[in-house]
Amino acid sequence: MCSTKNNAELQPLPSDPALILELKTRRPLSLEGRAGCETWSVDFSPDGAWFAWSMGHGIVWVVAWPLDSEDSQHEDIDREDKSFSCGQPVWGLAFGPRPPKSTAAFSVKKAKKGHNSTLLLATGLESGVIKIWNVLTGDAVFDLHGHEGVVRNLIFPQNGTLTLISSSRDKTLRIWDLTHKGKKVQVLSGHKDWVSSCCVSSDCSMIASVGRFDRMVCLWSLRSYTFIRNLSGGAQKTLYLLSSCDFSPDGALLATAAFSGSSWWIDLWDPYTAEKLSTLVDYFEDYGQNQISAIQFSPNGLYLAIVTEDRPLRIWEPGKKGMVMQAKTDRRSNGLCCSYHPEGGVVATGTRDGHVRFWHAPRTVPSLSHLCRSILRHSVSTHQMEPLPLPKRILEYLTYRNIPDLKTCCSDDEWEN
Repeated sequence: MCSTKNNAELQPLPSDPALILELKTRRPLSLEGRAGCETWSVDFSPDGAWFAWSMGHGIVWVVAWPLDSEDSQHEDIDREDKSFSCGQPVWGLAFGPRPPKSTAAFSVKKAKKGHNSTLLLATGLESGVIKIWNVLTGDAVFDLHGHEGVVRNLIFPQNGTLTLISSSRDKTLRIWDLTHKGKKVQVLSGHKDWVSSCCVSSDCSMIASVGRFDRMVCLWSLRSYTFIRNLSGGAQKTLYLLSSCDFSPDGALLATAAFSGSSWWIDLWDPYTAEKLSTLVDYFEDYGQNQISAIQFSPNGLYLAIVTEDRPLRIWEPGKKGMVMQAKTDRRSNGLCCSYHPEGGVVATGTRDGHVRFWHAPRTVPSLSHLCRSILRHSVSTHQMEPLPLPKRILEYLTYRNIPDLKTCCSDDEWEN
């Protein structure tokens, strides 16, 4: 069904130095290029030991990471590849539960010693059903029913609980309590059309969601399950679609991705004040041929991974001109999704043809000022920051108001490393 560990296709370095390897799905030629073969979602487990992708035609494949690891031969846990047949196209998936940020490093070390607790995988299906799987046993645990359209996004908050958040084309988000097998559910309504993407702040206080056609960027309270506000004032395009969103690891920034016929752009917002802090824009010559599909912050918050139709991956450091890393231009890349490894250094991207690529990502030691800002902003909101008797320059840095707009063509070859 799939080429993994021993059959992964290693790309020669001259083609793209950033590419580590590619996993290609084996399927009959009659199915190649047809609807249903897309990799709509990829994810690493919280401890980084497993990787899953929706490889098309209702199949989710899970492999041990890293792919060439020899540690699995000496562990008690079954580390063989696993296949989950969902019976219909899988649009979203997520591992869980995810430990709190303060214990994440400990959890990774514990997992490497072979003391994993139960690891679940949630898969969102085209019919609106969400199937919950036990990864280590391969068993289906139970199904969640309620959505009336494609389940596009799934997230486990980073608080160690069995809470699952889903967004759907039925215009709603749902918050499920898996300890009660999803019988206790909160429904968040307010979008006027498909919900493209959702994300959760690191302190688990807010949910953000973007509507593909209604162009709404909504913030919700995860504590009271209520609507907070709709962010507005983005790039002010007459016709555009919203595709993705992500909180920075400290929760002080919200990035949203959108595209029109002639450009794509990323807006950086302050979720506490609803202020748009900065915009990165890319203009292109071929009208309607370069949509942006997915974005995700790196685990240390320094970088933002970007997936578009013309390049499999870009990595941008907010505030900097140019890309820290750019894959080679490839109009056939058809990128759909991305996921950072929890420890950084690797980004996985999924494509429209059902394949997965793994890329080298920058491994930079954050500056002391960045670390201090991240720790501070994880627990201090902008409203609490502003009254502090700090020099203007320091306050601007702590509130991310020092990031300039970048409105230029970032597809130029001269930006490539």
